Parts: sequence; structure tokens; C-alpha cells
Amino acid sequence: MVAQGGAPGMNDALREKLKELPEKPGCYLMRDRTGRIIYIGKALSLRRRVQSYFRPATLRQGDPKLRSLVNSVHDLEWIVTRTEDQALLTESELVKQHQPRYNILLRDDKRFLAIRCDLRDPLPRLTTCRIIRDDGATYFGPFASGARFVRPVIDFLERKFGLRRCTPIRPDAETYRHCLDDIIRTCSAPCVGRIGEAEYQARVAEACAVLRGERPAFLEELRAEMTAAAEALDFEQAAALRDIWMGLREMARQRARGPMATPAMHKADAANGLSQLQDVLGLEKLPAVIECFDISNTSGVLPVASLVCAVDGIPDRRRYRHFRIREVEGPDDPRMMAEAVRRRYSRLVQEELPLPDLLLVDGGITQLRAARETLRELGIDPLPSAGLAEQFEELVVDDGRKPIRLPRDSDGLKVITRLRDEAHRFAITHHRRLRNRRIRESALDEIPGIGPQRKFQLLRAFGSVYRLARASREELLAQPGIGPELADAIQRALGAAKASPDTTGETDGSET
Repeated sequence: MVAQGGAPGMNDALREKLKELPEKPGCYLMRDRTGRIIYIGKALSLRRRVQSYFRPATLRQGDPKLRSLVNSVHDLEWIVTRTEDQALLTESELVKQHQPRYNILLRDDKRFLAIRCDLRDPLPRLTTCRIIRDDGATYFGPFASGARFVRPVIDFLERKFGLRRCTPIRPDAETYRHCLDDIIRTCSAPCVGRIGEAEYQARVAEACAVLRGERPAFLEELRAEMTAAAEALDFEQAAALRDIWMGLREMARQRARGPMATPAMHKADAANGLSQLQDVLGLEKLPAVIECFDISNTSGVLPVASLVCAVDGIPDRRRYRHFRIREVEGPDDPRMMAEAVRRRYSRLVQEELPLPDLLLVDGGITQLRAARETLRELGIDPLPSAGLAEQFEELVVDDGRKPIRLPRDSDGLKVITRLRDEAHRFAITHHRRLRNRRIRESALDEIPGIGPQRKFQLLRAFGSVYRLARASREELLAQPGIGPELADAIQRALGAAKASPDTTGETDGSET
């Protein structure tokens, strides 16, 4: 059960959600006060796993990272799955998509294995892959069991049906001269006409039917072979057949549950989401291009705005932009939002470039009205616009209607929350980069003999404090006005900056 006190900052809404958690497998997504996803996990029982975070013993005895996570959780979502394996696959996909702060192991680009077969090839073959593309090929998986089952299954099917494993698209007699698979792997050798293309393609189709679970008799035969090998005391062969049988059975079960989302499925969901947004907002046309703004600052210091864009419901990083806020003093998000909107759309108006189909601002009615007033000043008031309030994920419009609350599992809400999360991530990353750069540059101010003019001269010569810290003593002495003592003082003061590069890995977008 959930502790009565819970985490120190737990709100009533989160407390109620913890009570609603089902006793089913699935994934859970934890958000902080800003709505950003900070952790994604999986569980065989969502209720038991998630509630365990908020027990008094966890808060007393947990490691600092766990306590920090629990104290940061402000909101919670979950996705119910049929099995724990499906929860694992969903968790992996979501972590790679959102890159949460507290997830470490799954944030790289490593993905689970899948099986690919392009039936359009004259002589198709089975291969493994980690990325499922919308390229017209047939895919099976991905499979959480990974290489333990996938590669042995492919090897078994190749031997069973005489499938080739050579890489040329159309192997010929020259390929056959360098291949021994027809001798040591029972390849049917269609490259030299041992069997015709039609017969070979029929064998490939039969292997695909086995992978889809459409040949239960095949599994029974395989199980009988496994049992016979065990009775003959050939335990090595029995173990190999057991792994293949278990792999084919798991693949058939996952296929029956339905495949993981492919790029084509993502596009279809996004298109459905855009139609939902068009209906609920009363738009004249589908919002094929959506631009979303967010603001990031620390009590008004180093304020920045981010602009992210979705085309056909899918974020397009090539259209991301940064804005340094220059006209607003102090923490005033509405005025900062107005400045970013004005600078963005005044440029589009001046250059006669197309406007987006929908403007989305991260915030409530105050931020939206500031943006709407700016649009009126620019003479583009008809541009559809809305705000996304974080507390209840509501769409806010400035036409007298009440906030619009979409179903939590609707494709429309997924489109706009994904875009909002991207805007938030993009703004915070840029703000953090500027803040770290200022901290590093301030180290120069502490060095006796370095005034504003000499500081400017050094930064212009080396480009950044990070590069200045890595400069050799000879390179420093080559600068006008830098003597041996000052060069030594610079190297001593900037020794810690060598390990802190100027960038944070963010390369998409540009500053405006």
C-alpha cells in the first residue's frame, strides 16, 4: 500500500493516481512539475512496483538517486501491456524517444533484434536488424529474447527450407564458385538452377508462415524431435532444438499480440491525431505544420525560447530554432513568449514565407493571450493558436470556450504532448548550455591582470574558455600582453575547465 505520508512533495492528484494503478504488467512514466518525463520503467505488476517507490522505507533507505527521483515526481502515467516482454519492448522504445534524466541503461541507440525478409527480391533471405523501417519489407519482432533465440531460429529455418544466406541480391554461378553452403548448410542453390525461383520463393513463404505462427504442426514436429533427442541421450541436440522451439513459440505468441509500432504505424497514428485536433479546435484545415514555443530561464536570468516544429504530426528537427530573449527584464514568461513569437513571425511575414497551420504555446491562457496579441500586431490574427496547460494536459483557447481535455490515450493528445516535451527539452538544454558557458567564462574575471578588454581578446583568439584552458603555455605567450606569470595564472585558474566542453551535444536547430 501507499504510505499515508508519501513523498514530501506528493500532491493529492498523484496520491489518487497511485490508488488507481492496476495489477497488470505495463510501463509507467513519471513527470516532474514542469511536465517533463524524468523516468520510464516497466513492471509485471504496475500497482506493486510503482507504489514501492513511495513507501517510507524507500525514502529512508534508498540511495540518493532514488530519493531524488521520488521527491521530483509530480505526475504519473501508465501503459498496460499483455506481458512483461511487451512492457520491456515498450519501455525501450519510450526511453529512446524521450531520453528521461533518470534512465541510463536504455538511452543509447541499441535496439532489440528483429527479423527482416524482403519478398520483392528475386531470391529473398532472412536477416536480422535492429531498426524497423517503412521500406515495404516484412518484419518479425522486435524480440526481447534477443540473440538467444533469433539467430538460432534463422539458422534452423535456413537449413530446414534450404534458404540462402549469401549477400548478393541476385547470386549467380560466380557467386556459387565461392560458396559451400549447398554442401555444409543444405542450401537449395537457386543461383545455379538447382531449383527454380518460384519454388525457392515458396520455401521462403513457408518459412515466414512458421515465423507468423501459422504452422502449429511444425512446432509439434519440432517438439517431437526434441523429445526423441533427449530419449537418445543426445542432450546437446535436444537443448538446441528446445531453444529453437521456445523461440518460435515466443515469436508466434508476440505476433498474435500484434507487432510493435512501425514507422508506418506511427505516421498513421499521427495522422489520426491531427484529425482529432482539427475537430476539437474547429480548424478549417488539417494542422499539417504545428509550431510550438517554450520558455526557459532561472528567475529571469539567461532567458531563452525554443521553437520546435512537427510536420504531419512527426517532429522535424531541421525546423527547430533557439531565441535569446533580449527585451524582457526579470521573470516574465508571457512577455518573453510575446517576444519570441514576434521575432519568429515578423520574419516570416517580411520574407513572405508560409505560416504554420497551428501555433502551440507551452502554458495557460496568459501565455496564449500574449502570443495572440502579438499576432494581432503583426496582422496575422487568423493564425490558429492554442496553449497546452501542463497540470491537466488541457488545450486552452482564447475564444470563450472552456479548456479542452482530450482522452489521455488519444492520438491527438500524444501529438501535442510529444511536441511540448520536445520544446521543453530543447529550451532547457540551450539554457543550461548558456548558464554553463557563463560559469566558465566568469573564471577569467577572477584572474588578476585580466580585464574586460583582455578577456575579450582571449575569447576571440581561442573561441571559448574550454579551448583556452586546453591551450599550451606557448600558445598563451604568443598572445599580445600575456607574459609568463599571467600565462601560468591562466592555466592554474582554468585547470578544471579542461573537462567541461562548451557544448552539451545539442546540434539541431539554430539561434535567432
